[in-house]
Amino acid sequence: MSTAPLSHAYLILFKRDLLLAFRKRAEIINPLLFFVLVTALFPLGIGADPALLRAVGPGIIWVAALLAALLSLETIFRSDFEDGSLEQLLLSPHPLSVLMLAKVSAHWVITGLPLLLVAPLLGLLLDLGADANATLLLTLALGTPVLSLIGTIGVALTVGLRRGGMILSLLVLPLYVPVLIFASSAVSTAGAGLSISAHLSLLIALLALALSLSPAATAAALRISLS
Repeated sequence: MSTAPLSHAYLILFKRDLLLAFRKRAEIINPLLFFVLVTALFPLGIGADPALLRAVGPGIIWVAALLAALLSLETIFRSDFEDGSLEQLLLSPHPLSVLMLAKVSAHWVITGLPLLLVAPLLGLLLDLGADANATLLLTLALGTPVLSLIGTIGVALTVGLRRGGMILSLLVLPLYVPVLIFASSAVSTAGAGLSISAHLSLLIALLALALSLSPAATAAALRISLS
């Protein structure tokens, strides 16, 4: 990686993380299974009234997606920390922030993209209309990358801790709340037939902010944790 162009180094790290994840399929299946089970169990607990499901459905799906993303965060750096690859990344001549972006991209493909593909079926289960279901897909496409980008900072800060899961949750959950509020509100608003442009603008702003700040913050957090 040290002699490769930056774009090539990005692709190498991206493909490597995907390959490692597909060798450990449980890292892909567990968050997706959690997402499906949590969403599917809610109608059994609160009843099958269509009006009630339409009202709470967007929040249910987004809370389940948020928790599924949180469940998968620790896998981002776990194997790299155990085999010493993280130290090698710190010694790489390439910008560490770009390498971190490659790892975040791979994490989103592994965990966020499956949620995006399954969400329309869960929307039908919760009796969401066509407009609400389309908005759900759009908000997941904009919001789940933000969850991965923010979560990676927390993982980088806690990577050296033996039991960092609780600390990680305390660090990232407050930062996830705006995404949850704007995304679930957009789906509910679309279901009511109202404009969602304001909600989408806020989600796009959050994504742009996370993309611009998270890789550098993750790189700095890793240097602190491994120093």
